[in-house]
Amino acid sequence: MRSPSNDEILDAADALFYARGVQTVGMDELRTASGASLKRLYQEFPSKEALVAAWLRRRDAAWRARLAAHVDRVEEPRARVLAVFGWLAEWFAEPDFRGCAFVNAFGELGATSAAVAAEARRHKELFAGYVRDLVTAAGGSPSLSTQVFVLAEGAIVTAAVLGTPDAARSAREAAAVLLDGSGGAARFR
Repeated sequence: MRSPSNDEILDAADALFYARGVQTVGMDELRTASGASLKRLYQEFPSKEALVAAWLRRRDAAWRARLAAHVDRVEEPRARVLAVFGWLAEWFAEPDFRGCAFVNAFGELGATSAAVAAEARRHKELFAGYVRDLVTAAGGSPSLSTQVFVLAEGAIVTAAVLGTPDAARSAREAAAVLLDGSGGAARFR
């Protein structure tokens, strides 16, 4: 019998952790879902905390790649900023959307797991940097990029709690107002 790969273990972890939360999923359940023996699981990930950190790192890379692929289809700088919210709306409308895995994991384990807290912070810092680069390319300031980032983060939480993708549209409209009112309205029209 073939032993599952690291990616297959992380695929199973992703499906279970994102749908149900980290603390409700035991290693025995993960073993069953992945087809890995407990020995194999612990060879790859010496602890559940190590597994969760690896899952978050992989999820971060995939999440940011999907976002960038969407935004990269747009050329005009202002429209690229607003494309972030278009992608969020698509993500929010997915049937398995359960909010931000990083916020969820931080809420569950951030106070007790330095590794999980670090991965959640890293993801948010990378996303904030991505938004900053987009806003700067559109002629916006660092403070404006922070405001746009906070709008995106607020939309993610709102969509998860209310169960509707409408938060992305509202945040996009607010971001457009901020971009247009940032002293460069003529440049953006």
